Amino acid sequence: MNSIWFNLTIGSIFLILVFSIFIKSKSNSLSIISYAASDGMSYTFDHTHSVFDSLLKSYVHDSRVDYKGFIKSSDELNTYLTQLGFVSEKSYENWTEEQKLSYWINAYNAFTIKAIIDNYPIKRSFSLVGLFVPSNSILQIPGVWSELQFRAVGKMVTLGEIEHEILRKQFNEPRIHFAINCASKGCPNLRSEAYRPDIINEQLESQAIDFINDPMKGVKIDHENNGVKLSKIFKWFGKDFITRYGNTDLFNGRNATEKAVLSVVVNYLQDQDKKEFLKGNNFKISYLSYDWSFNELNGYNP
Repeated sequence: MNSIWFNLTIGSIFLILVFSIFIKSKSNSLSIISYAASDGMSYTFDHTHSVFDSLLKSYVHDSRVDYKGFIKSSDELNTYLTQLGFVSEKSYENWTEEQKLSYWINAYNAFTIKAIIDNYPIKRSFSLVGLFVPSNSILQIPGVWSELQFRAVGKMVTLGEIEHEILRKQFNEPRIHFAINCASKGCPNLRSEAYRPDIINEQLESQAIDFINDPMKGVKIDHENNGVKLSKIFKWFGKDFITRYGNTDLFNGRNATEKAVLSVVVNYLQDQDKKEFLKGNNFKISYLSYDWSFNELNGYNP
């Protein structure tokens, strides 16, 4: 009996140690942020996204983000994340396309802010990627797009799943690439208001205009050298624009992706001389360097 008790005790201790190591390993590689309603609890979602809207108005200024301010208001941000997590798949199915699109764009941006403030101040990681990007970059957060999970519409999702499996696949709306923000200077600006279903088309139009007319990160025309430098967003996701913008008589001789991207650029450029230069179709396309440094207000001072 003593021998059996001893063996059971040793076995139990071993299992506890193994389980503890497993949990520790998982906690170092995967963070799960879950906010959900209790079973049977009814909930009406606020499609004005008023809580998030108030936070954005308070802490986003001239395309820069006051992350320290978001940290101070983390209770309010968590309230909004809770609202996102409360939404059930059944209620979501009855929403309009505009309500769904606004929800997922706001969710992506809010979850990104949550990832930043939970890891603030960001420090250089000793990963292969971390060694080659700025120390003040979202890319220093291990698994930020593929491992961190958040609750939305009754399931756990990563930022990568929201972008690639939901926004890009379920909506024929390439302007999402001007709206979702990766907390980097090279990204389209984080809007200082929440996206709302009643005005989302106007908001996306505004984002497209702002981004494409920004020569530092959107589109830069080099008349002297017959060159056009585009954001790498158009290189990475150019095919997403084909369905909506690919049917054009301009830019003959170029492939379908280039035709669609250039059609988008011509559509939103506000400088008439630049428009005419592009329509001449006598230029070489290259891509701007993508700035992965932090989009924090007043610089990054950890």
